[in-house]
Amino acid sequence: MSRLKSIDEASVVMIEPNPDVPEIHPGDTVKVHAKVIEGTRERIQVFQGTVIRIRSGGSDANFTVRRISHGVGVERTFLFYSPRLQKVELMRLGRVRRARLYYLRGRSGKAARIREKGFS
Repeated sequence: MSRLKSIDEASVVMIEPNPDVPEIHPGDTVKVHAKVIEGTRERIQVFQGTVIRIRSGGSDANFTVRRISHGVGVERTFLFYSPRLQKVELMRLGRVRRARLYYLRGRSGKAARIREKGFS
């Protein structure tokens, strides 16, 4: 009496990457254009900040962007495969030595800067 059910091949949907999302890495500064739905109206909201983490995982893959707004740190997570992601602009390539930049949460001002990636 196994509780596992067999998966029907017809029910599996292949996910396709969003062509409007470029290859991004932690430390990069990005401008994310996301569709926001408020009641019956929808608009595009721009969120610019630093990518502090990227999580892989097939259809659940996401990335977190952090910015300082009015002196308060704001983090927002976006799904790579979401249809609400209008476009992602890569503003600056950052040079970091770790994959998760959680240490930026404790820093502010000049201490929170990330070096730009040089092409030398």
